[in-house]
Amino acid sequence: MKFEKILFPTDFSTSSDAGLEFASALARDLGAKMIIVHVEEPPVVYGTGEMYYGIPNPDSEALMDMLEAVKPTDPSVPYEHRLVTGDPATEIVRLAEDNDVDMIVMGTHGRTGLRRILMGSVAEAVVRRAACPVLTFKAPREEKEETQEKGSAAT
Repeated sequence: MKFEKILFPTDFSTSSDAGLEFASALARDLGAKMIIVHVEEPPVVYGTGEMYYGIPNPDSEALMDMLEAVKPTDPSVPYEHRLVTGDPATEIVRLAEDNDVDMIVMGTHGRTGLRRILMGSVAEAVVRRAACPVLTFKAPREEKEETQEKGSAAT
């Protein structure tokens, strides 16, 4: 099986950052191009037709700037960026199909229990729906603990 295109979705989290290094190495070793994507979720619409924006999110221009900062860790890997709007799992699967992607490599938060039920799992939905192989990458425990310690020390 030849891999020419690898789709790497990012939500700009530390879980995504951990997956980027792995996806970059895989793309380099397989001679594949990376498509780096972020899916912007639309605001929630209530039954009365009112929009709820909640906590302000970055606008599309700021998101594109953030997305363009996400690059393969190996500079020899060819890549392109895509910013799309919609349901993350649906858009990731659609983008993979529309671009004949050979594999999706994505970080996962590794939530379990109630947090997973309440927040859902984009990675799980992508694994279930995608026609191509999906490799999920969870940051090693030491990295997650170091990140959490740095965050709590900063407060």
